[in-house]
Amino acid sequence: MRHHSPACARLVERTIEELRPAHVLIEGPAEMNSRLGELLLGHELPVAVFSHYRDGQRAATSWAPLCDYSPEWVALRAGRAAGAEVRFIDLPAWHPAFAERTNRYADAEVRYAEATERLCERFAVDSQDALWDRLFEVEPEEGLSDRLDAYFALVRGDAEADAGDRARESYMATWVRAAAAEAGGRPVLVVTGGFHRPALRALTGTPADPVATVHGREDGDGGPWALGADGWPEVPAPPDTASAGSFLVPYSFRQLDSFAGYQSGMPSPGYYQKVWEAGPDAAAEDLLRGVVERLRARRFPVSTADLIAARSLAQGLTALRGHPRPARIDVLDGLAGALVTDDLDTPLPWTSRSALAPGTHPAIVEMVAACGGERTGRLHPDTPAPPLVHDVVAQLARHGLDGSARALALDLTDTADLARSRVLHRLRVLGVPGRIRTEGPEHGVDPVFTERWESVPAPGREAALVEAGAYGASLAEAAEAALTERAHGTGAAADGLAVTLFDAVLCGAEGLSRPLLAELARRVDGLKTPGPLGDVLATALGLWRHDRVYGLAGGPLLTSVIDRAVTRLLWLLEGARGGTGVDRPRLRAVAAVRDALLHAPGLLSVSRGVTADVAGRISGDTAAPGDLRGAAFGLHRTLAAGPPGDPGPTVRTIAAAGTDALGDWLAGLFALAREELTGHAERGGPESLIEVLDRLVGALSEREFLSGLPALRQAFAYFPPHERERIAALLLERRGVRGSARTLLRTTGDPLMIARAGALEDDVSRLLARYGLGAAS
Repeated sequence: MRHHSPACARLVERTIEELRPAHVLIEGPAEMNSRLGELLLGHELPVAVFSHYRDGQRAATSWAPLCDYSPEWVALRAGRAAGAEVRFIDLPAWHPAFAERTNRYADAEVRYAEATERLCERFAVDSQDALWDRLFEVEPEEGLSDRLDAYFALVRGDAEADAGDRARESYMATWVRAAAAEAGGRPVLVVTGGFHRPALRALTGTPADPVATVHGREDGDGGPWALGADGWPEVPAPPDTASAGSFLVPYSFRQLDSFAGYQSGMPSPGYYQKVWEAGPDAAAEDLLRGVVERLRARRFPVSTADLIAARSLAQGLTALRGHPRPARIDVLDGLAGALVTDDLDTPLPWTSRSALAPGTHPAIVEMVAACGGERTGRLHPDTPAPPLVHDVVAQLARHGLDGSARALALDLTDTADLARSRVLHRLRVLGVPGRIRTEGPEHGVDPVFTERWESVPAPGREAALVEAGAYGASLAEAAEAALTERAHGTGAAADGLAVTLFDAVLCGAEGLSRPLLAELARRVDGLKTPGPLGDVLATALGLWRHDRVYGLAGGPLLTSVIDRAVTRLLWLLEGARGGTGVDRPRLRAVAAVRDALLHAPGLLSVSRGVTADVAGRISGDTAAPGDLRGAAFGLHRTLAAGPPGDPGPTVRTIAAAGTDALGDWLAGLFALAREELTGHAERGGPESLIEVLDRLVGALSEREFLSGLPALRQAFAYFPPHERERIAALLLERRGVRGSARTLLRTTGDPLMIARAGALEDDVSRLLARYGLGAAS
């Protein structure tokens, strides 16, 4: 069968009724066999078996969704009703066979697409889903089993399954052989994805498909699988050092829908639910009416004539394509033909399994939404839940957060409110919906001591809590594990480490973040770009210096992160090469190193003198980026012992490369040491930097000045208004001019535009003069 197929579900139900088998074996997680009663408590479908696994090297989660028309669900329900022994026979979701799969029921024919592409071409359809409807969902039930046999034998063909599929098939075959031995000649019904059927026939010695070839086992397939004392295969257990488990969670049609990214089964679960309940004809009529009602509710103009046209087109396409009953694509194409009069930039989404692109026509959006449905499952109240769910309920009650207040204002300097904040942040980092923070501190030195949280709709909250239980039994433990995984995982972007660090603080660093901070310190050693590493250093240093709310100021928790970040940054910065322009994240990283040397030297394994030497080497390295050389020059002058030297030779060397290079160098310098420009030169000493720059800029030609003006302005943007006024006053003082420095900072327009306009006027004047058209003086 195919997962989530109404036609296959009906075939399963009818086969059980006719055969009355002794055993019904279902492709599903074998570790749930002792808990099948939980599945049959009386849930509102869809639901899913959520499985998790976590050890020191790997973390994995997986879902096995079930809806009313899932053949697995029908087999479970009908098998029990018929008095059969019902068992799941597939490997647990944590097994390496599922290492690259987050959904147990991912379609095998998607992974082996060559055969389905040939079939789509043969039957002149656009997609695998349209092919499936054409062959199975709208065709008469007579001969369905034979058509399925032929289809899946062709899909499997001579292709060799991957190691994961071979391990699963070997394990499932062990269950089939055990059931056949125990049945004493009575029928055994195996309900599994059709892709596995040829292999299971070959592995169990049942009559082989005449067109199927199945390759034998190889190393890495798993097994041989041991039998228990009861004669049934043993369920593999996770390692003692790992945490693993499975729980039921509510699921939704949106999660099932391939248009929303689901990787298995059929798209449009709302439509196929109607096919299951009332058949293709009723589902087609329901979809026509549903789309029109949705469009009218959104004030999209749809007339009765449009509805008639859509129905007529759907009926015509059904006949033209030779379908005995309307298929989903017949109805959707009919609706699109009647309601969409504009040219479309992309193919219709039901011709593939892609998610809707931004800007999709509103009629198309509503068609997909109507097909998808809005149903969300609900678990029976007696369904067991992981310990985290109970801990969260207790924590919310203890801190008075279980009420329905829409807005919640918290004072972080109040002990009780700080505890409430930590509970809410732990739920946030676990992805549990219900409240969002609209106000509060954004980073480690943000002088904000209040928070505001707003209630928001929380669909999927119950499922999110159960899934978060994979991280730990208590809220604090789960939040710590989630943040540690975020810091450790390859999917965690380097520039997110600073955010992860601050999230750990918001969640209560003194109680939960020691392992996390150890992981952050380890990750620091592997970062390859200065910008993200500088953000981590700035966040950690800011918390170490200033935090009074969360209790980290001057404490030992952040020491390792700060020390490793400084050491790693010095190594990265000295190795930087090439490039023009200003890299602001890198300059912030250099500033963070400066602040660490100035304010927390006792935490560092590198001394002030060593850092000054590194900065001096970078400053003189002609292969280093210009902005970094300027920043290193400023860092060296800040940290080096003794009076600063004459900046003139260095500045003139940089300026010789052009005004753009000078602007980049100055931007780096001013990012680290703005005071270099605003200070006075000592009498009899070397020139000050402002004197050197004033002489260089004054000597530029008009064209050189205009060319370098953008880079120079970018460099001076580091100065706040009052410091720019101070620079203007120094320039007036150098010229012996009396007047207001502030007036030099005021212009009638953008200074760069004014300069360009002046240059343009000069060009026009020269051109007019060349042809004797200049105005009289």
